[in-house]
Amino acid sequence: MLYGKKGASPVLMEGAEPFFLPGGEEGVLLLHGFTGSPSEMKLYGRYLNERGYTVLAVRLPGHGVSAADMERATAEDWFNGALDGYEILRGACAKVAVAGLSMGALLALWLGTVRPVSRTVSLAAPVFVREGRDLHKLPPREAAKGRFLPKLHKVLPGIPPDCRVGYRVMPLLAVHELLDVIDRVKAALPRLRTPLLLVQSERDHTVEPESAPYIFRHVGAADKTLLWLKQSGHRLTIDSERETVFQKTAEFLRAGSEK
Repeated sequence: MLYGKKGASPVLMEGAEPFFLPGGEEGVLLLHGFTGSPSEMKLYGRYLNERGYTVLAVRLPGHGVSAADMERATAEDWFNGALDGYEILRGACAKVAVAGLSMGALLALWLGTVRPVSRTVSLAAPVFVREGRDLHKLPPREAAKGRFLPKLHKVLPGIPPDCRVGYRVMPLLAVHELLDVIDRVKAALPRLRTPLLLVQSERDHTVEPESAPYIFRHVGAADKTLLWLKQSGHRLTIDSERETVFQKTAEFLRAGSEK
């Protein structure tokens, strides 16, 4: 953990700061992924802001400081962090859409069941996790405390370091909290009636691709679209097909503006 003077609050990792990009009366709340930071939403946020949207990317509790801090965060903490972001943006904008990546996508779906979100964008939401991630080896919650697993990140050509700031280890206790988020979102899906864009890559190394069709089938929304990508991995906002993700998101949001 990084600290300033003795007894001071933890210091943010460089590049992990939340960001706000003022624009028009339509806002977009961006929610980053598990062990990530707002940095992985920077290119996405800039693209949307250039098209007139006011953009807020929050830093979810426990992220962007140290993995030990993340170990203390709960599913409720993460959801409340997303909810706080919504309320801030709602105070500045006439309506608010929410877009999330990975765990952030789960939180976006959850948020849409409790607040009047105009549109929801779900990028690689992990309802099911790939078998290769060995979830069956996850120790019980009481045995997971203080245990961390190294993370391997795909090399992403052309992506600057300040757009991929995150932890290099994963707190196993936080994985239990992520599974709690998944269970809560699965139960809430029938209550989600906001227009929905789902984006999933067939080559996602973390999320089982069946996650997206599962969400598509179980949401209560009548207006819903499922977009498949062919080449990307998991972090869709900084992977090879990111421009497609950006363009399709903008088209989806614009369709809501025209109604």
